[in-house]
Amino acid sequence: METKKHGRASLLWQLSRGFRLWWTAALTATILTTLLSYLTPQVIRVTVDSVLDNQPFDVPQFILNMINAIGGREVIRQNLIICAAAAMLCSILSGISKFFFRFTTAKAAEGMITSLRNQLYAHIQRLPYAWHVANQTGDIIQRCTSDVDVVRNFISSKLLEMVRTILLITISLSAMFAMNAKIATVSLLFMPFTAGFSAIFYSKISKNFRKTDEAEGALSATVQENLTGVRVVRAFGREAYEIGRFSEKINTYTNLWVKLSDLMAYYFGTGALLCELQIMVVILFGTVEAVSGAITLGEFLVFVSYNSMLVWPVRGLGRILADMSKTGVSLSRILEILHVSPEINLPAAANHLLETNAFPAEEPSQNASCNFKGDIAFENVSFGYENGGDTLSHVSFTIKAGTTVGILGGTGSGKSTLTYLLDRLYDLPENQGRITIDGVDIRSIPRQLLRNNVGLVLQEPFLFSKTIEENIAIASPSRHSANLEDVRKMASIADVDDDISAFAEGYGTLVGERGVTLSGGQKQRVAIARMLMQHAPIMVFDDSLSAVDTETDLKIRQALGEQTGGSTVILISHRITTLMNADQIIVLDKGRIAEQGTHQELIAQKGIYQQIYHIQNMDDAPITDMTGGVC
Repeated sequence: METKKHGRASLLWQLSRGFRLWWTAALTATILTTLLSYLTPQVIRVTVDSVLDNQPFDVPQFILNMINAIGGREVIRQNLIICAAAAMLCSILSGISKFFFRFTTAKAAEGMITSLRNQLYAHIQRLPYAWHVANQTGDIIQRCTSDVDVVRNFISSKLLEMVRTILLITISLSAMFAMNAKIATVSLLFMPFTAGFSAIFYSKISKNFRKTDEAEGALSATVQENLTGVRVVRAFGREAYEIGRFSEKINTYTNLWVKLSDLMAYYFGTGALLCELQIMVVILFGTVEAVSGAITLGEFLVFVSYNSMLVWPVRGLGRILADMSKTGVSLSRILEILHVSPEINLPAAANHLLETNAFPAEEPSQNASCNFKGDIAFENVSFGYENGGDTLSHVSFTIKAGTTVGILGGTGSGKSTLTYLLDRLYDLPENQGRITIDGVDIRSIPRQLLRNNVGLVLQEPFLFSKTIEENIAIASPSRHSANLEDVRKMASIADVDDDISAFAEGYGTLVGERGVTLSGGQKQRVAIARMLMQHAPIMVFDDSLSAVDTETDLKIRQALGEQTGGSTVILISHRITTLMNADQIIVLDKGRIAEQGTHQELIAQKGIYQQIYHIQNMDDAPITDMTGGVC
């Protein structure tokens, strides 16, 4: 399923689905508020010209009828509180309209942002592992928080403000031209300069907002990286270096914001000058017209009031444009994530498998094993990452169901890549070989089904900020009803039960962020217990015993041998002792299979395996040249 591409406007329109009635109500309230704000100056005009003076009442007929019904001009003149009450009524109605405008806007805006956050988070969950590797966590978080907040602030406070500004300009100019075209023209002459200046400002500030936003993302990534690697920073005494690195990022960010602030100060300062100049010129011309009798005193007051209403929205248009520019940048950064195609769960090529009931068409449940036997075959597999050459080159081997296979190799030899491809964290490209389980190409197996049946423990396991019990139970097929007895059983197999029981809170002990409260060996063993809760027919241990001593290693492997009977097990390790009891051992060197066989067969050969065996056992036998730097 391909991700639907949205533009910025179409994304907002799509998010507004379900909240458009609220937006309609907010728009109605905005129009009412704007209209009511124009009634108060008219009440003042009528009071000055027709109540205090003797000008004819220039009001709609139904209001004139009301005036006549209460006794006409003289009654109102003797009770000026009526005019004050009329002005107050307009203000009260305007206040009520503003309340409904804010209430309905908040409902609509917060609903849209909630939808955006949910959509963005759900989409990130479905993005390929390769995308997560290529993008910094801090920058992703910044897009999901700061950029989303920028969008939220705009649609909640500035979106309808644009509508209100247009209404204010339209009504002000219409009313002013109706009263006196000369003064209205003078006021109108300033608008092209203000609007043109705003347009130039908009074009300049947009680029600066983009640079500032990216600098903030880099700053967030630096902080996140430092906090995540706090133990490394402390261990190597890198505090001063990290402070310097942060200072460099914050200085870049600060300088960009200062430059941005300079632009905004220049704009708003110049805009204020133009606005004050417009008000002064209108007052000057209005005074001349009032003295000459071309307009009444009440009309002059209305002109001054309407001109002020006209001037400040036009000036505020620049602020709205600035916010629109920043929002456009944030929306673009959000769309960069939403436009990345998610993992395809089930390709069209698998239809023939569904027809033969080889795999279920519906998304499988967590405990679906789908009768996986565990026969695995790598057939002429070649694979390389985007940033380099081939990591694997023409690798072929088979693993029979229920057997244990050990994989040995130096750093960069492709050991972990095998597990990533088997679990479809990376997809094997077409014409680069194939990987099958029970004779079926894994590209034709739904990802969720595949991952439910391939248990994976990494060398650097991740633990959530939950209790130890919750961390282990999270992989259980029935994790919502997993009991402590099952959790303890798996922890015992992973030889971590005694360690956990020694904690004051036992299995209720809260694990710190990324498991920092546990040792490296404890984290690995908790991760093993978690994977065992999955009861997967295929289990992969990617150097997941590297942080435990050899005695503990042996105890865990013996317990695993009893527990995983019938499961296909892949052991990746640098230790010969971890692999020596495997049914077969594969030695990788520079992405190719260098040796393959049982421990006894490989130890009898003069190759990489024998050399590593001699080194790790401190054997006195001569050591030849090390191919691929395995040690």
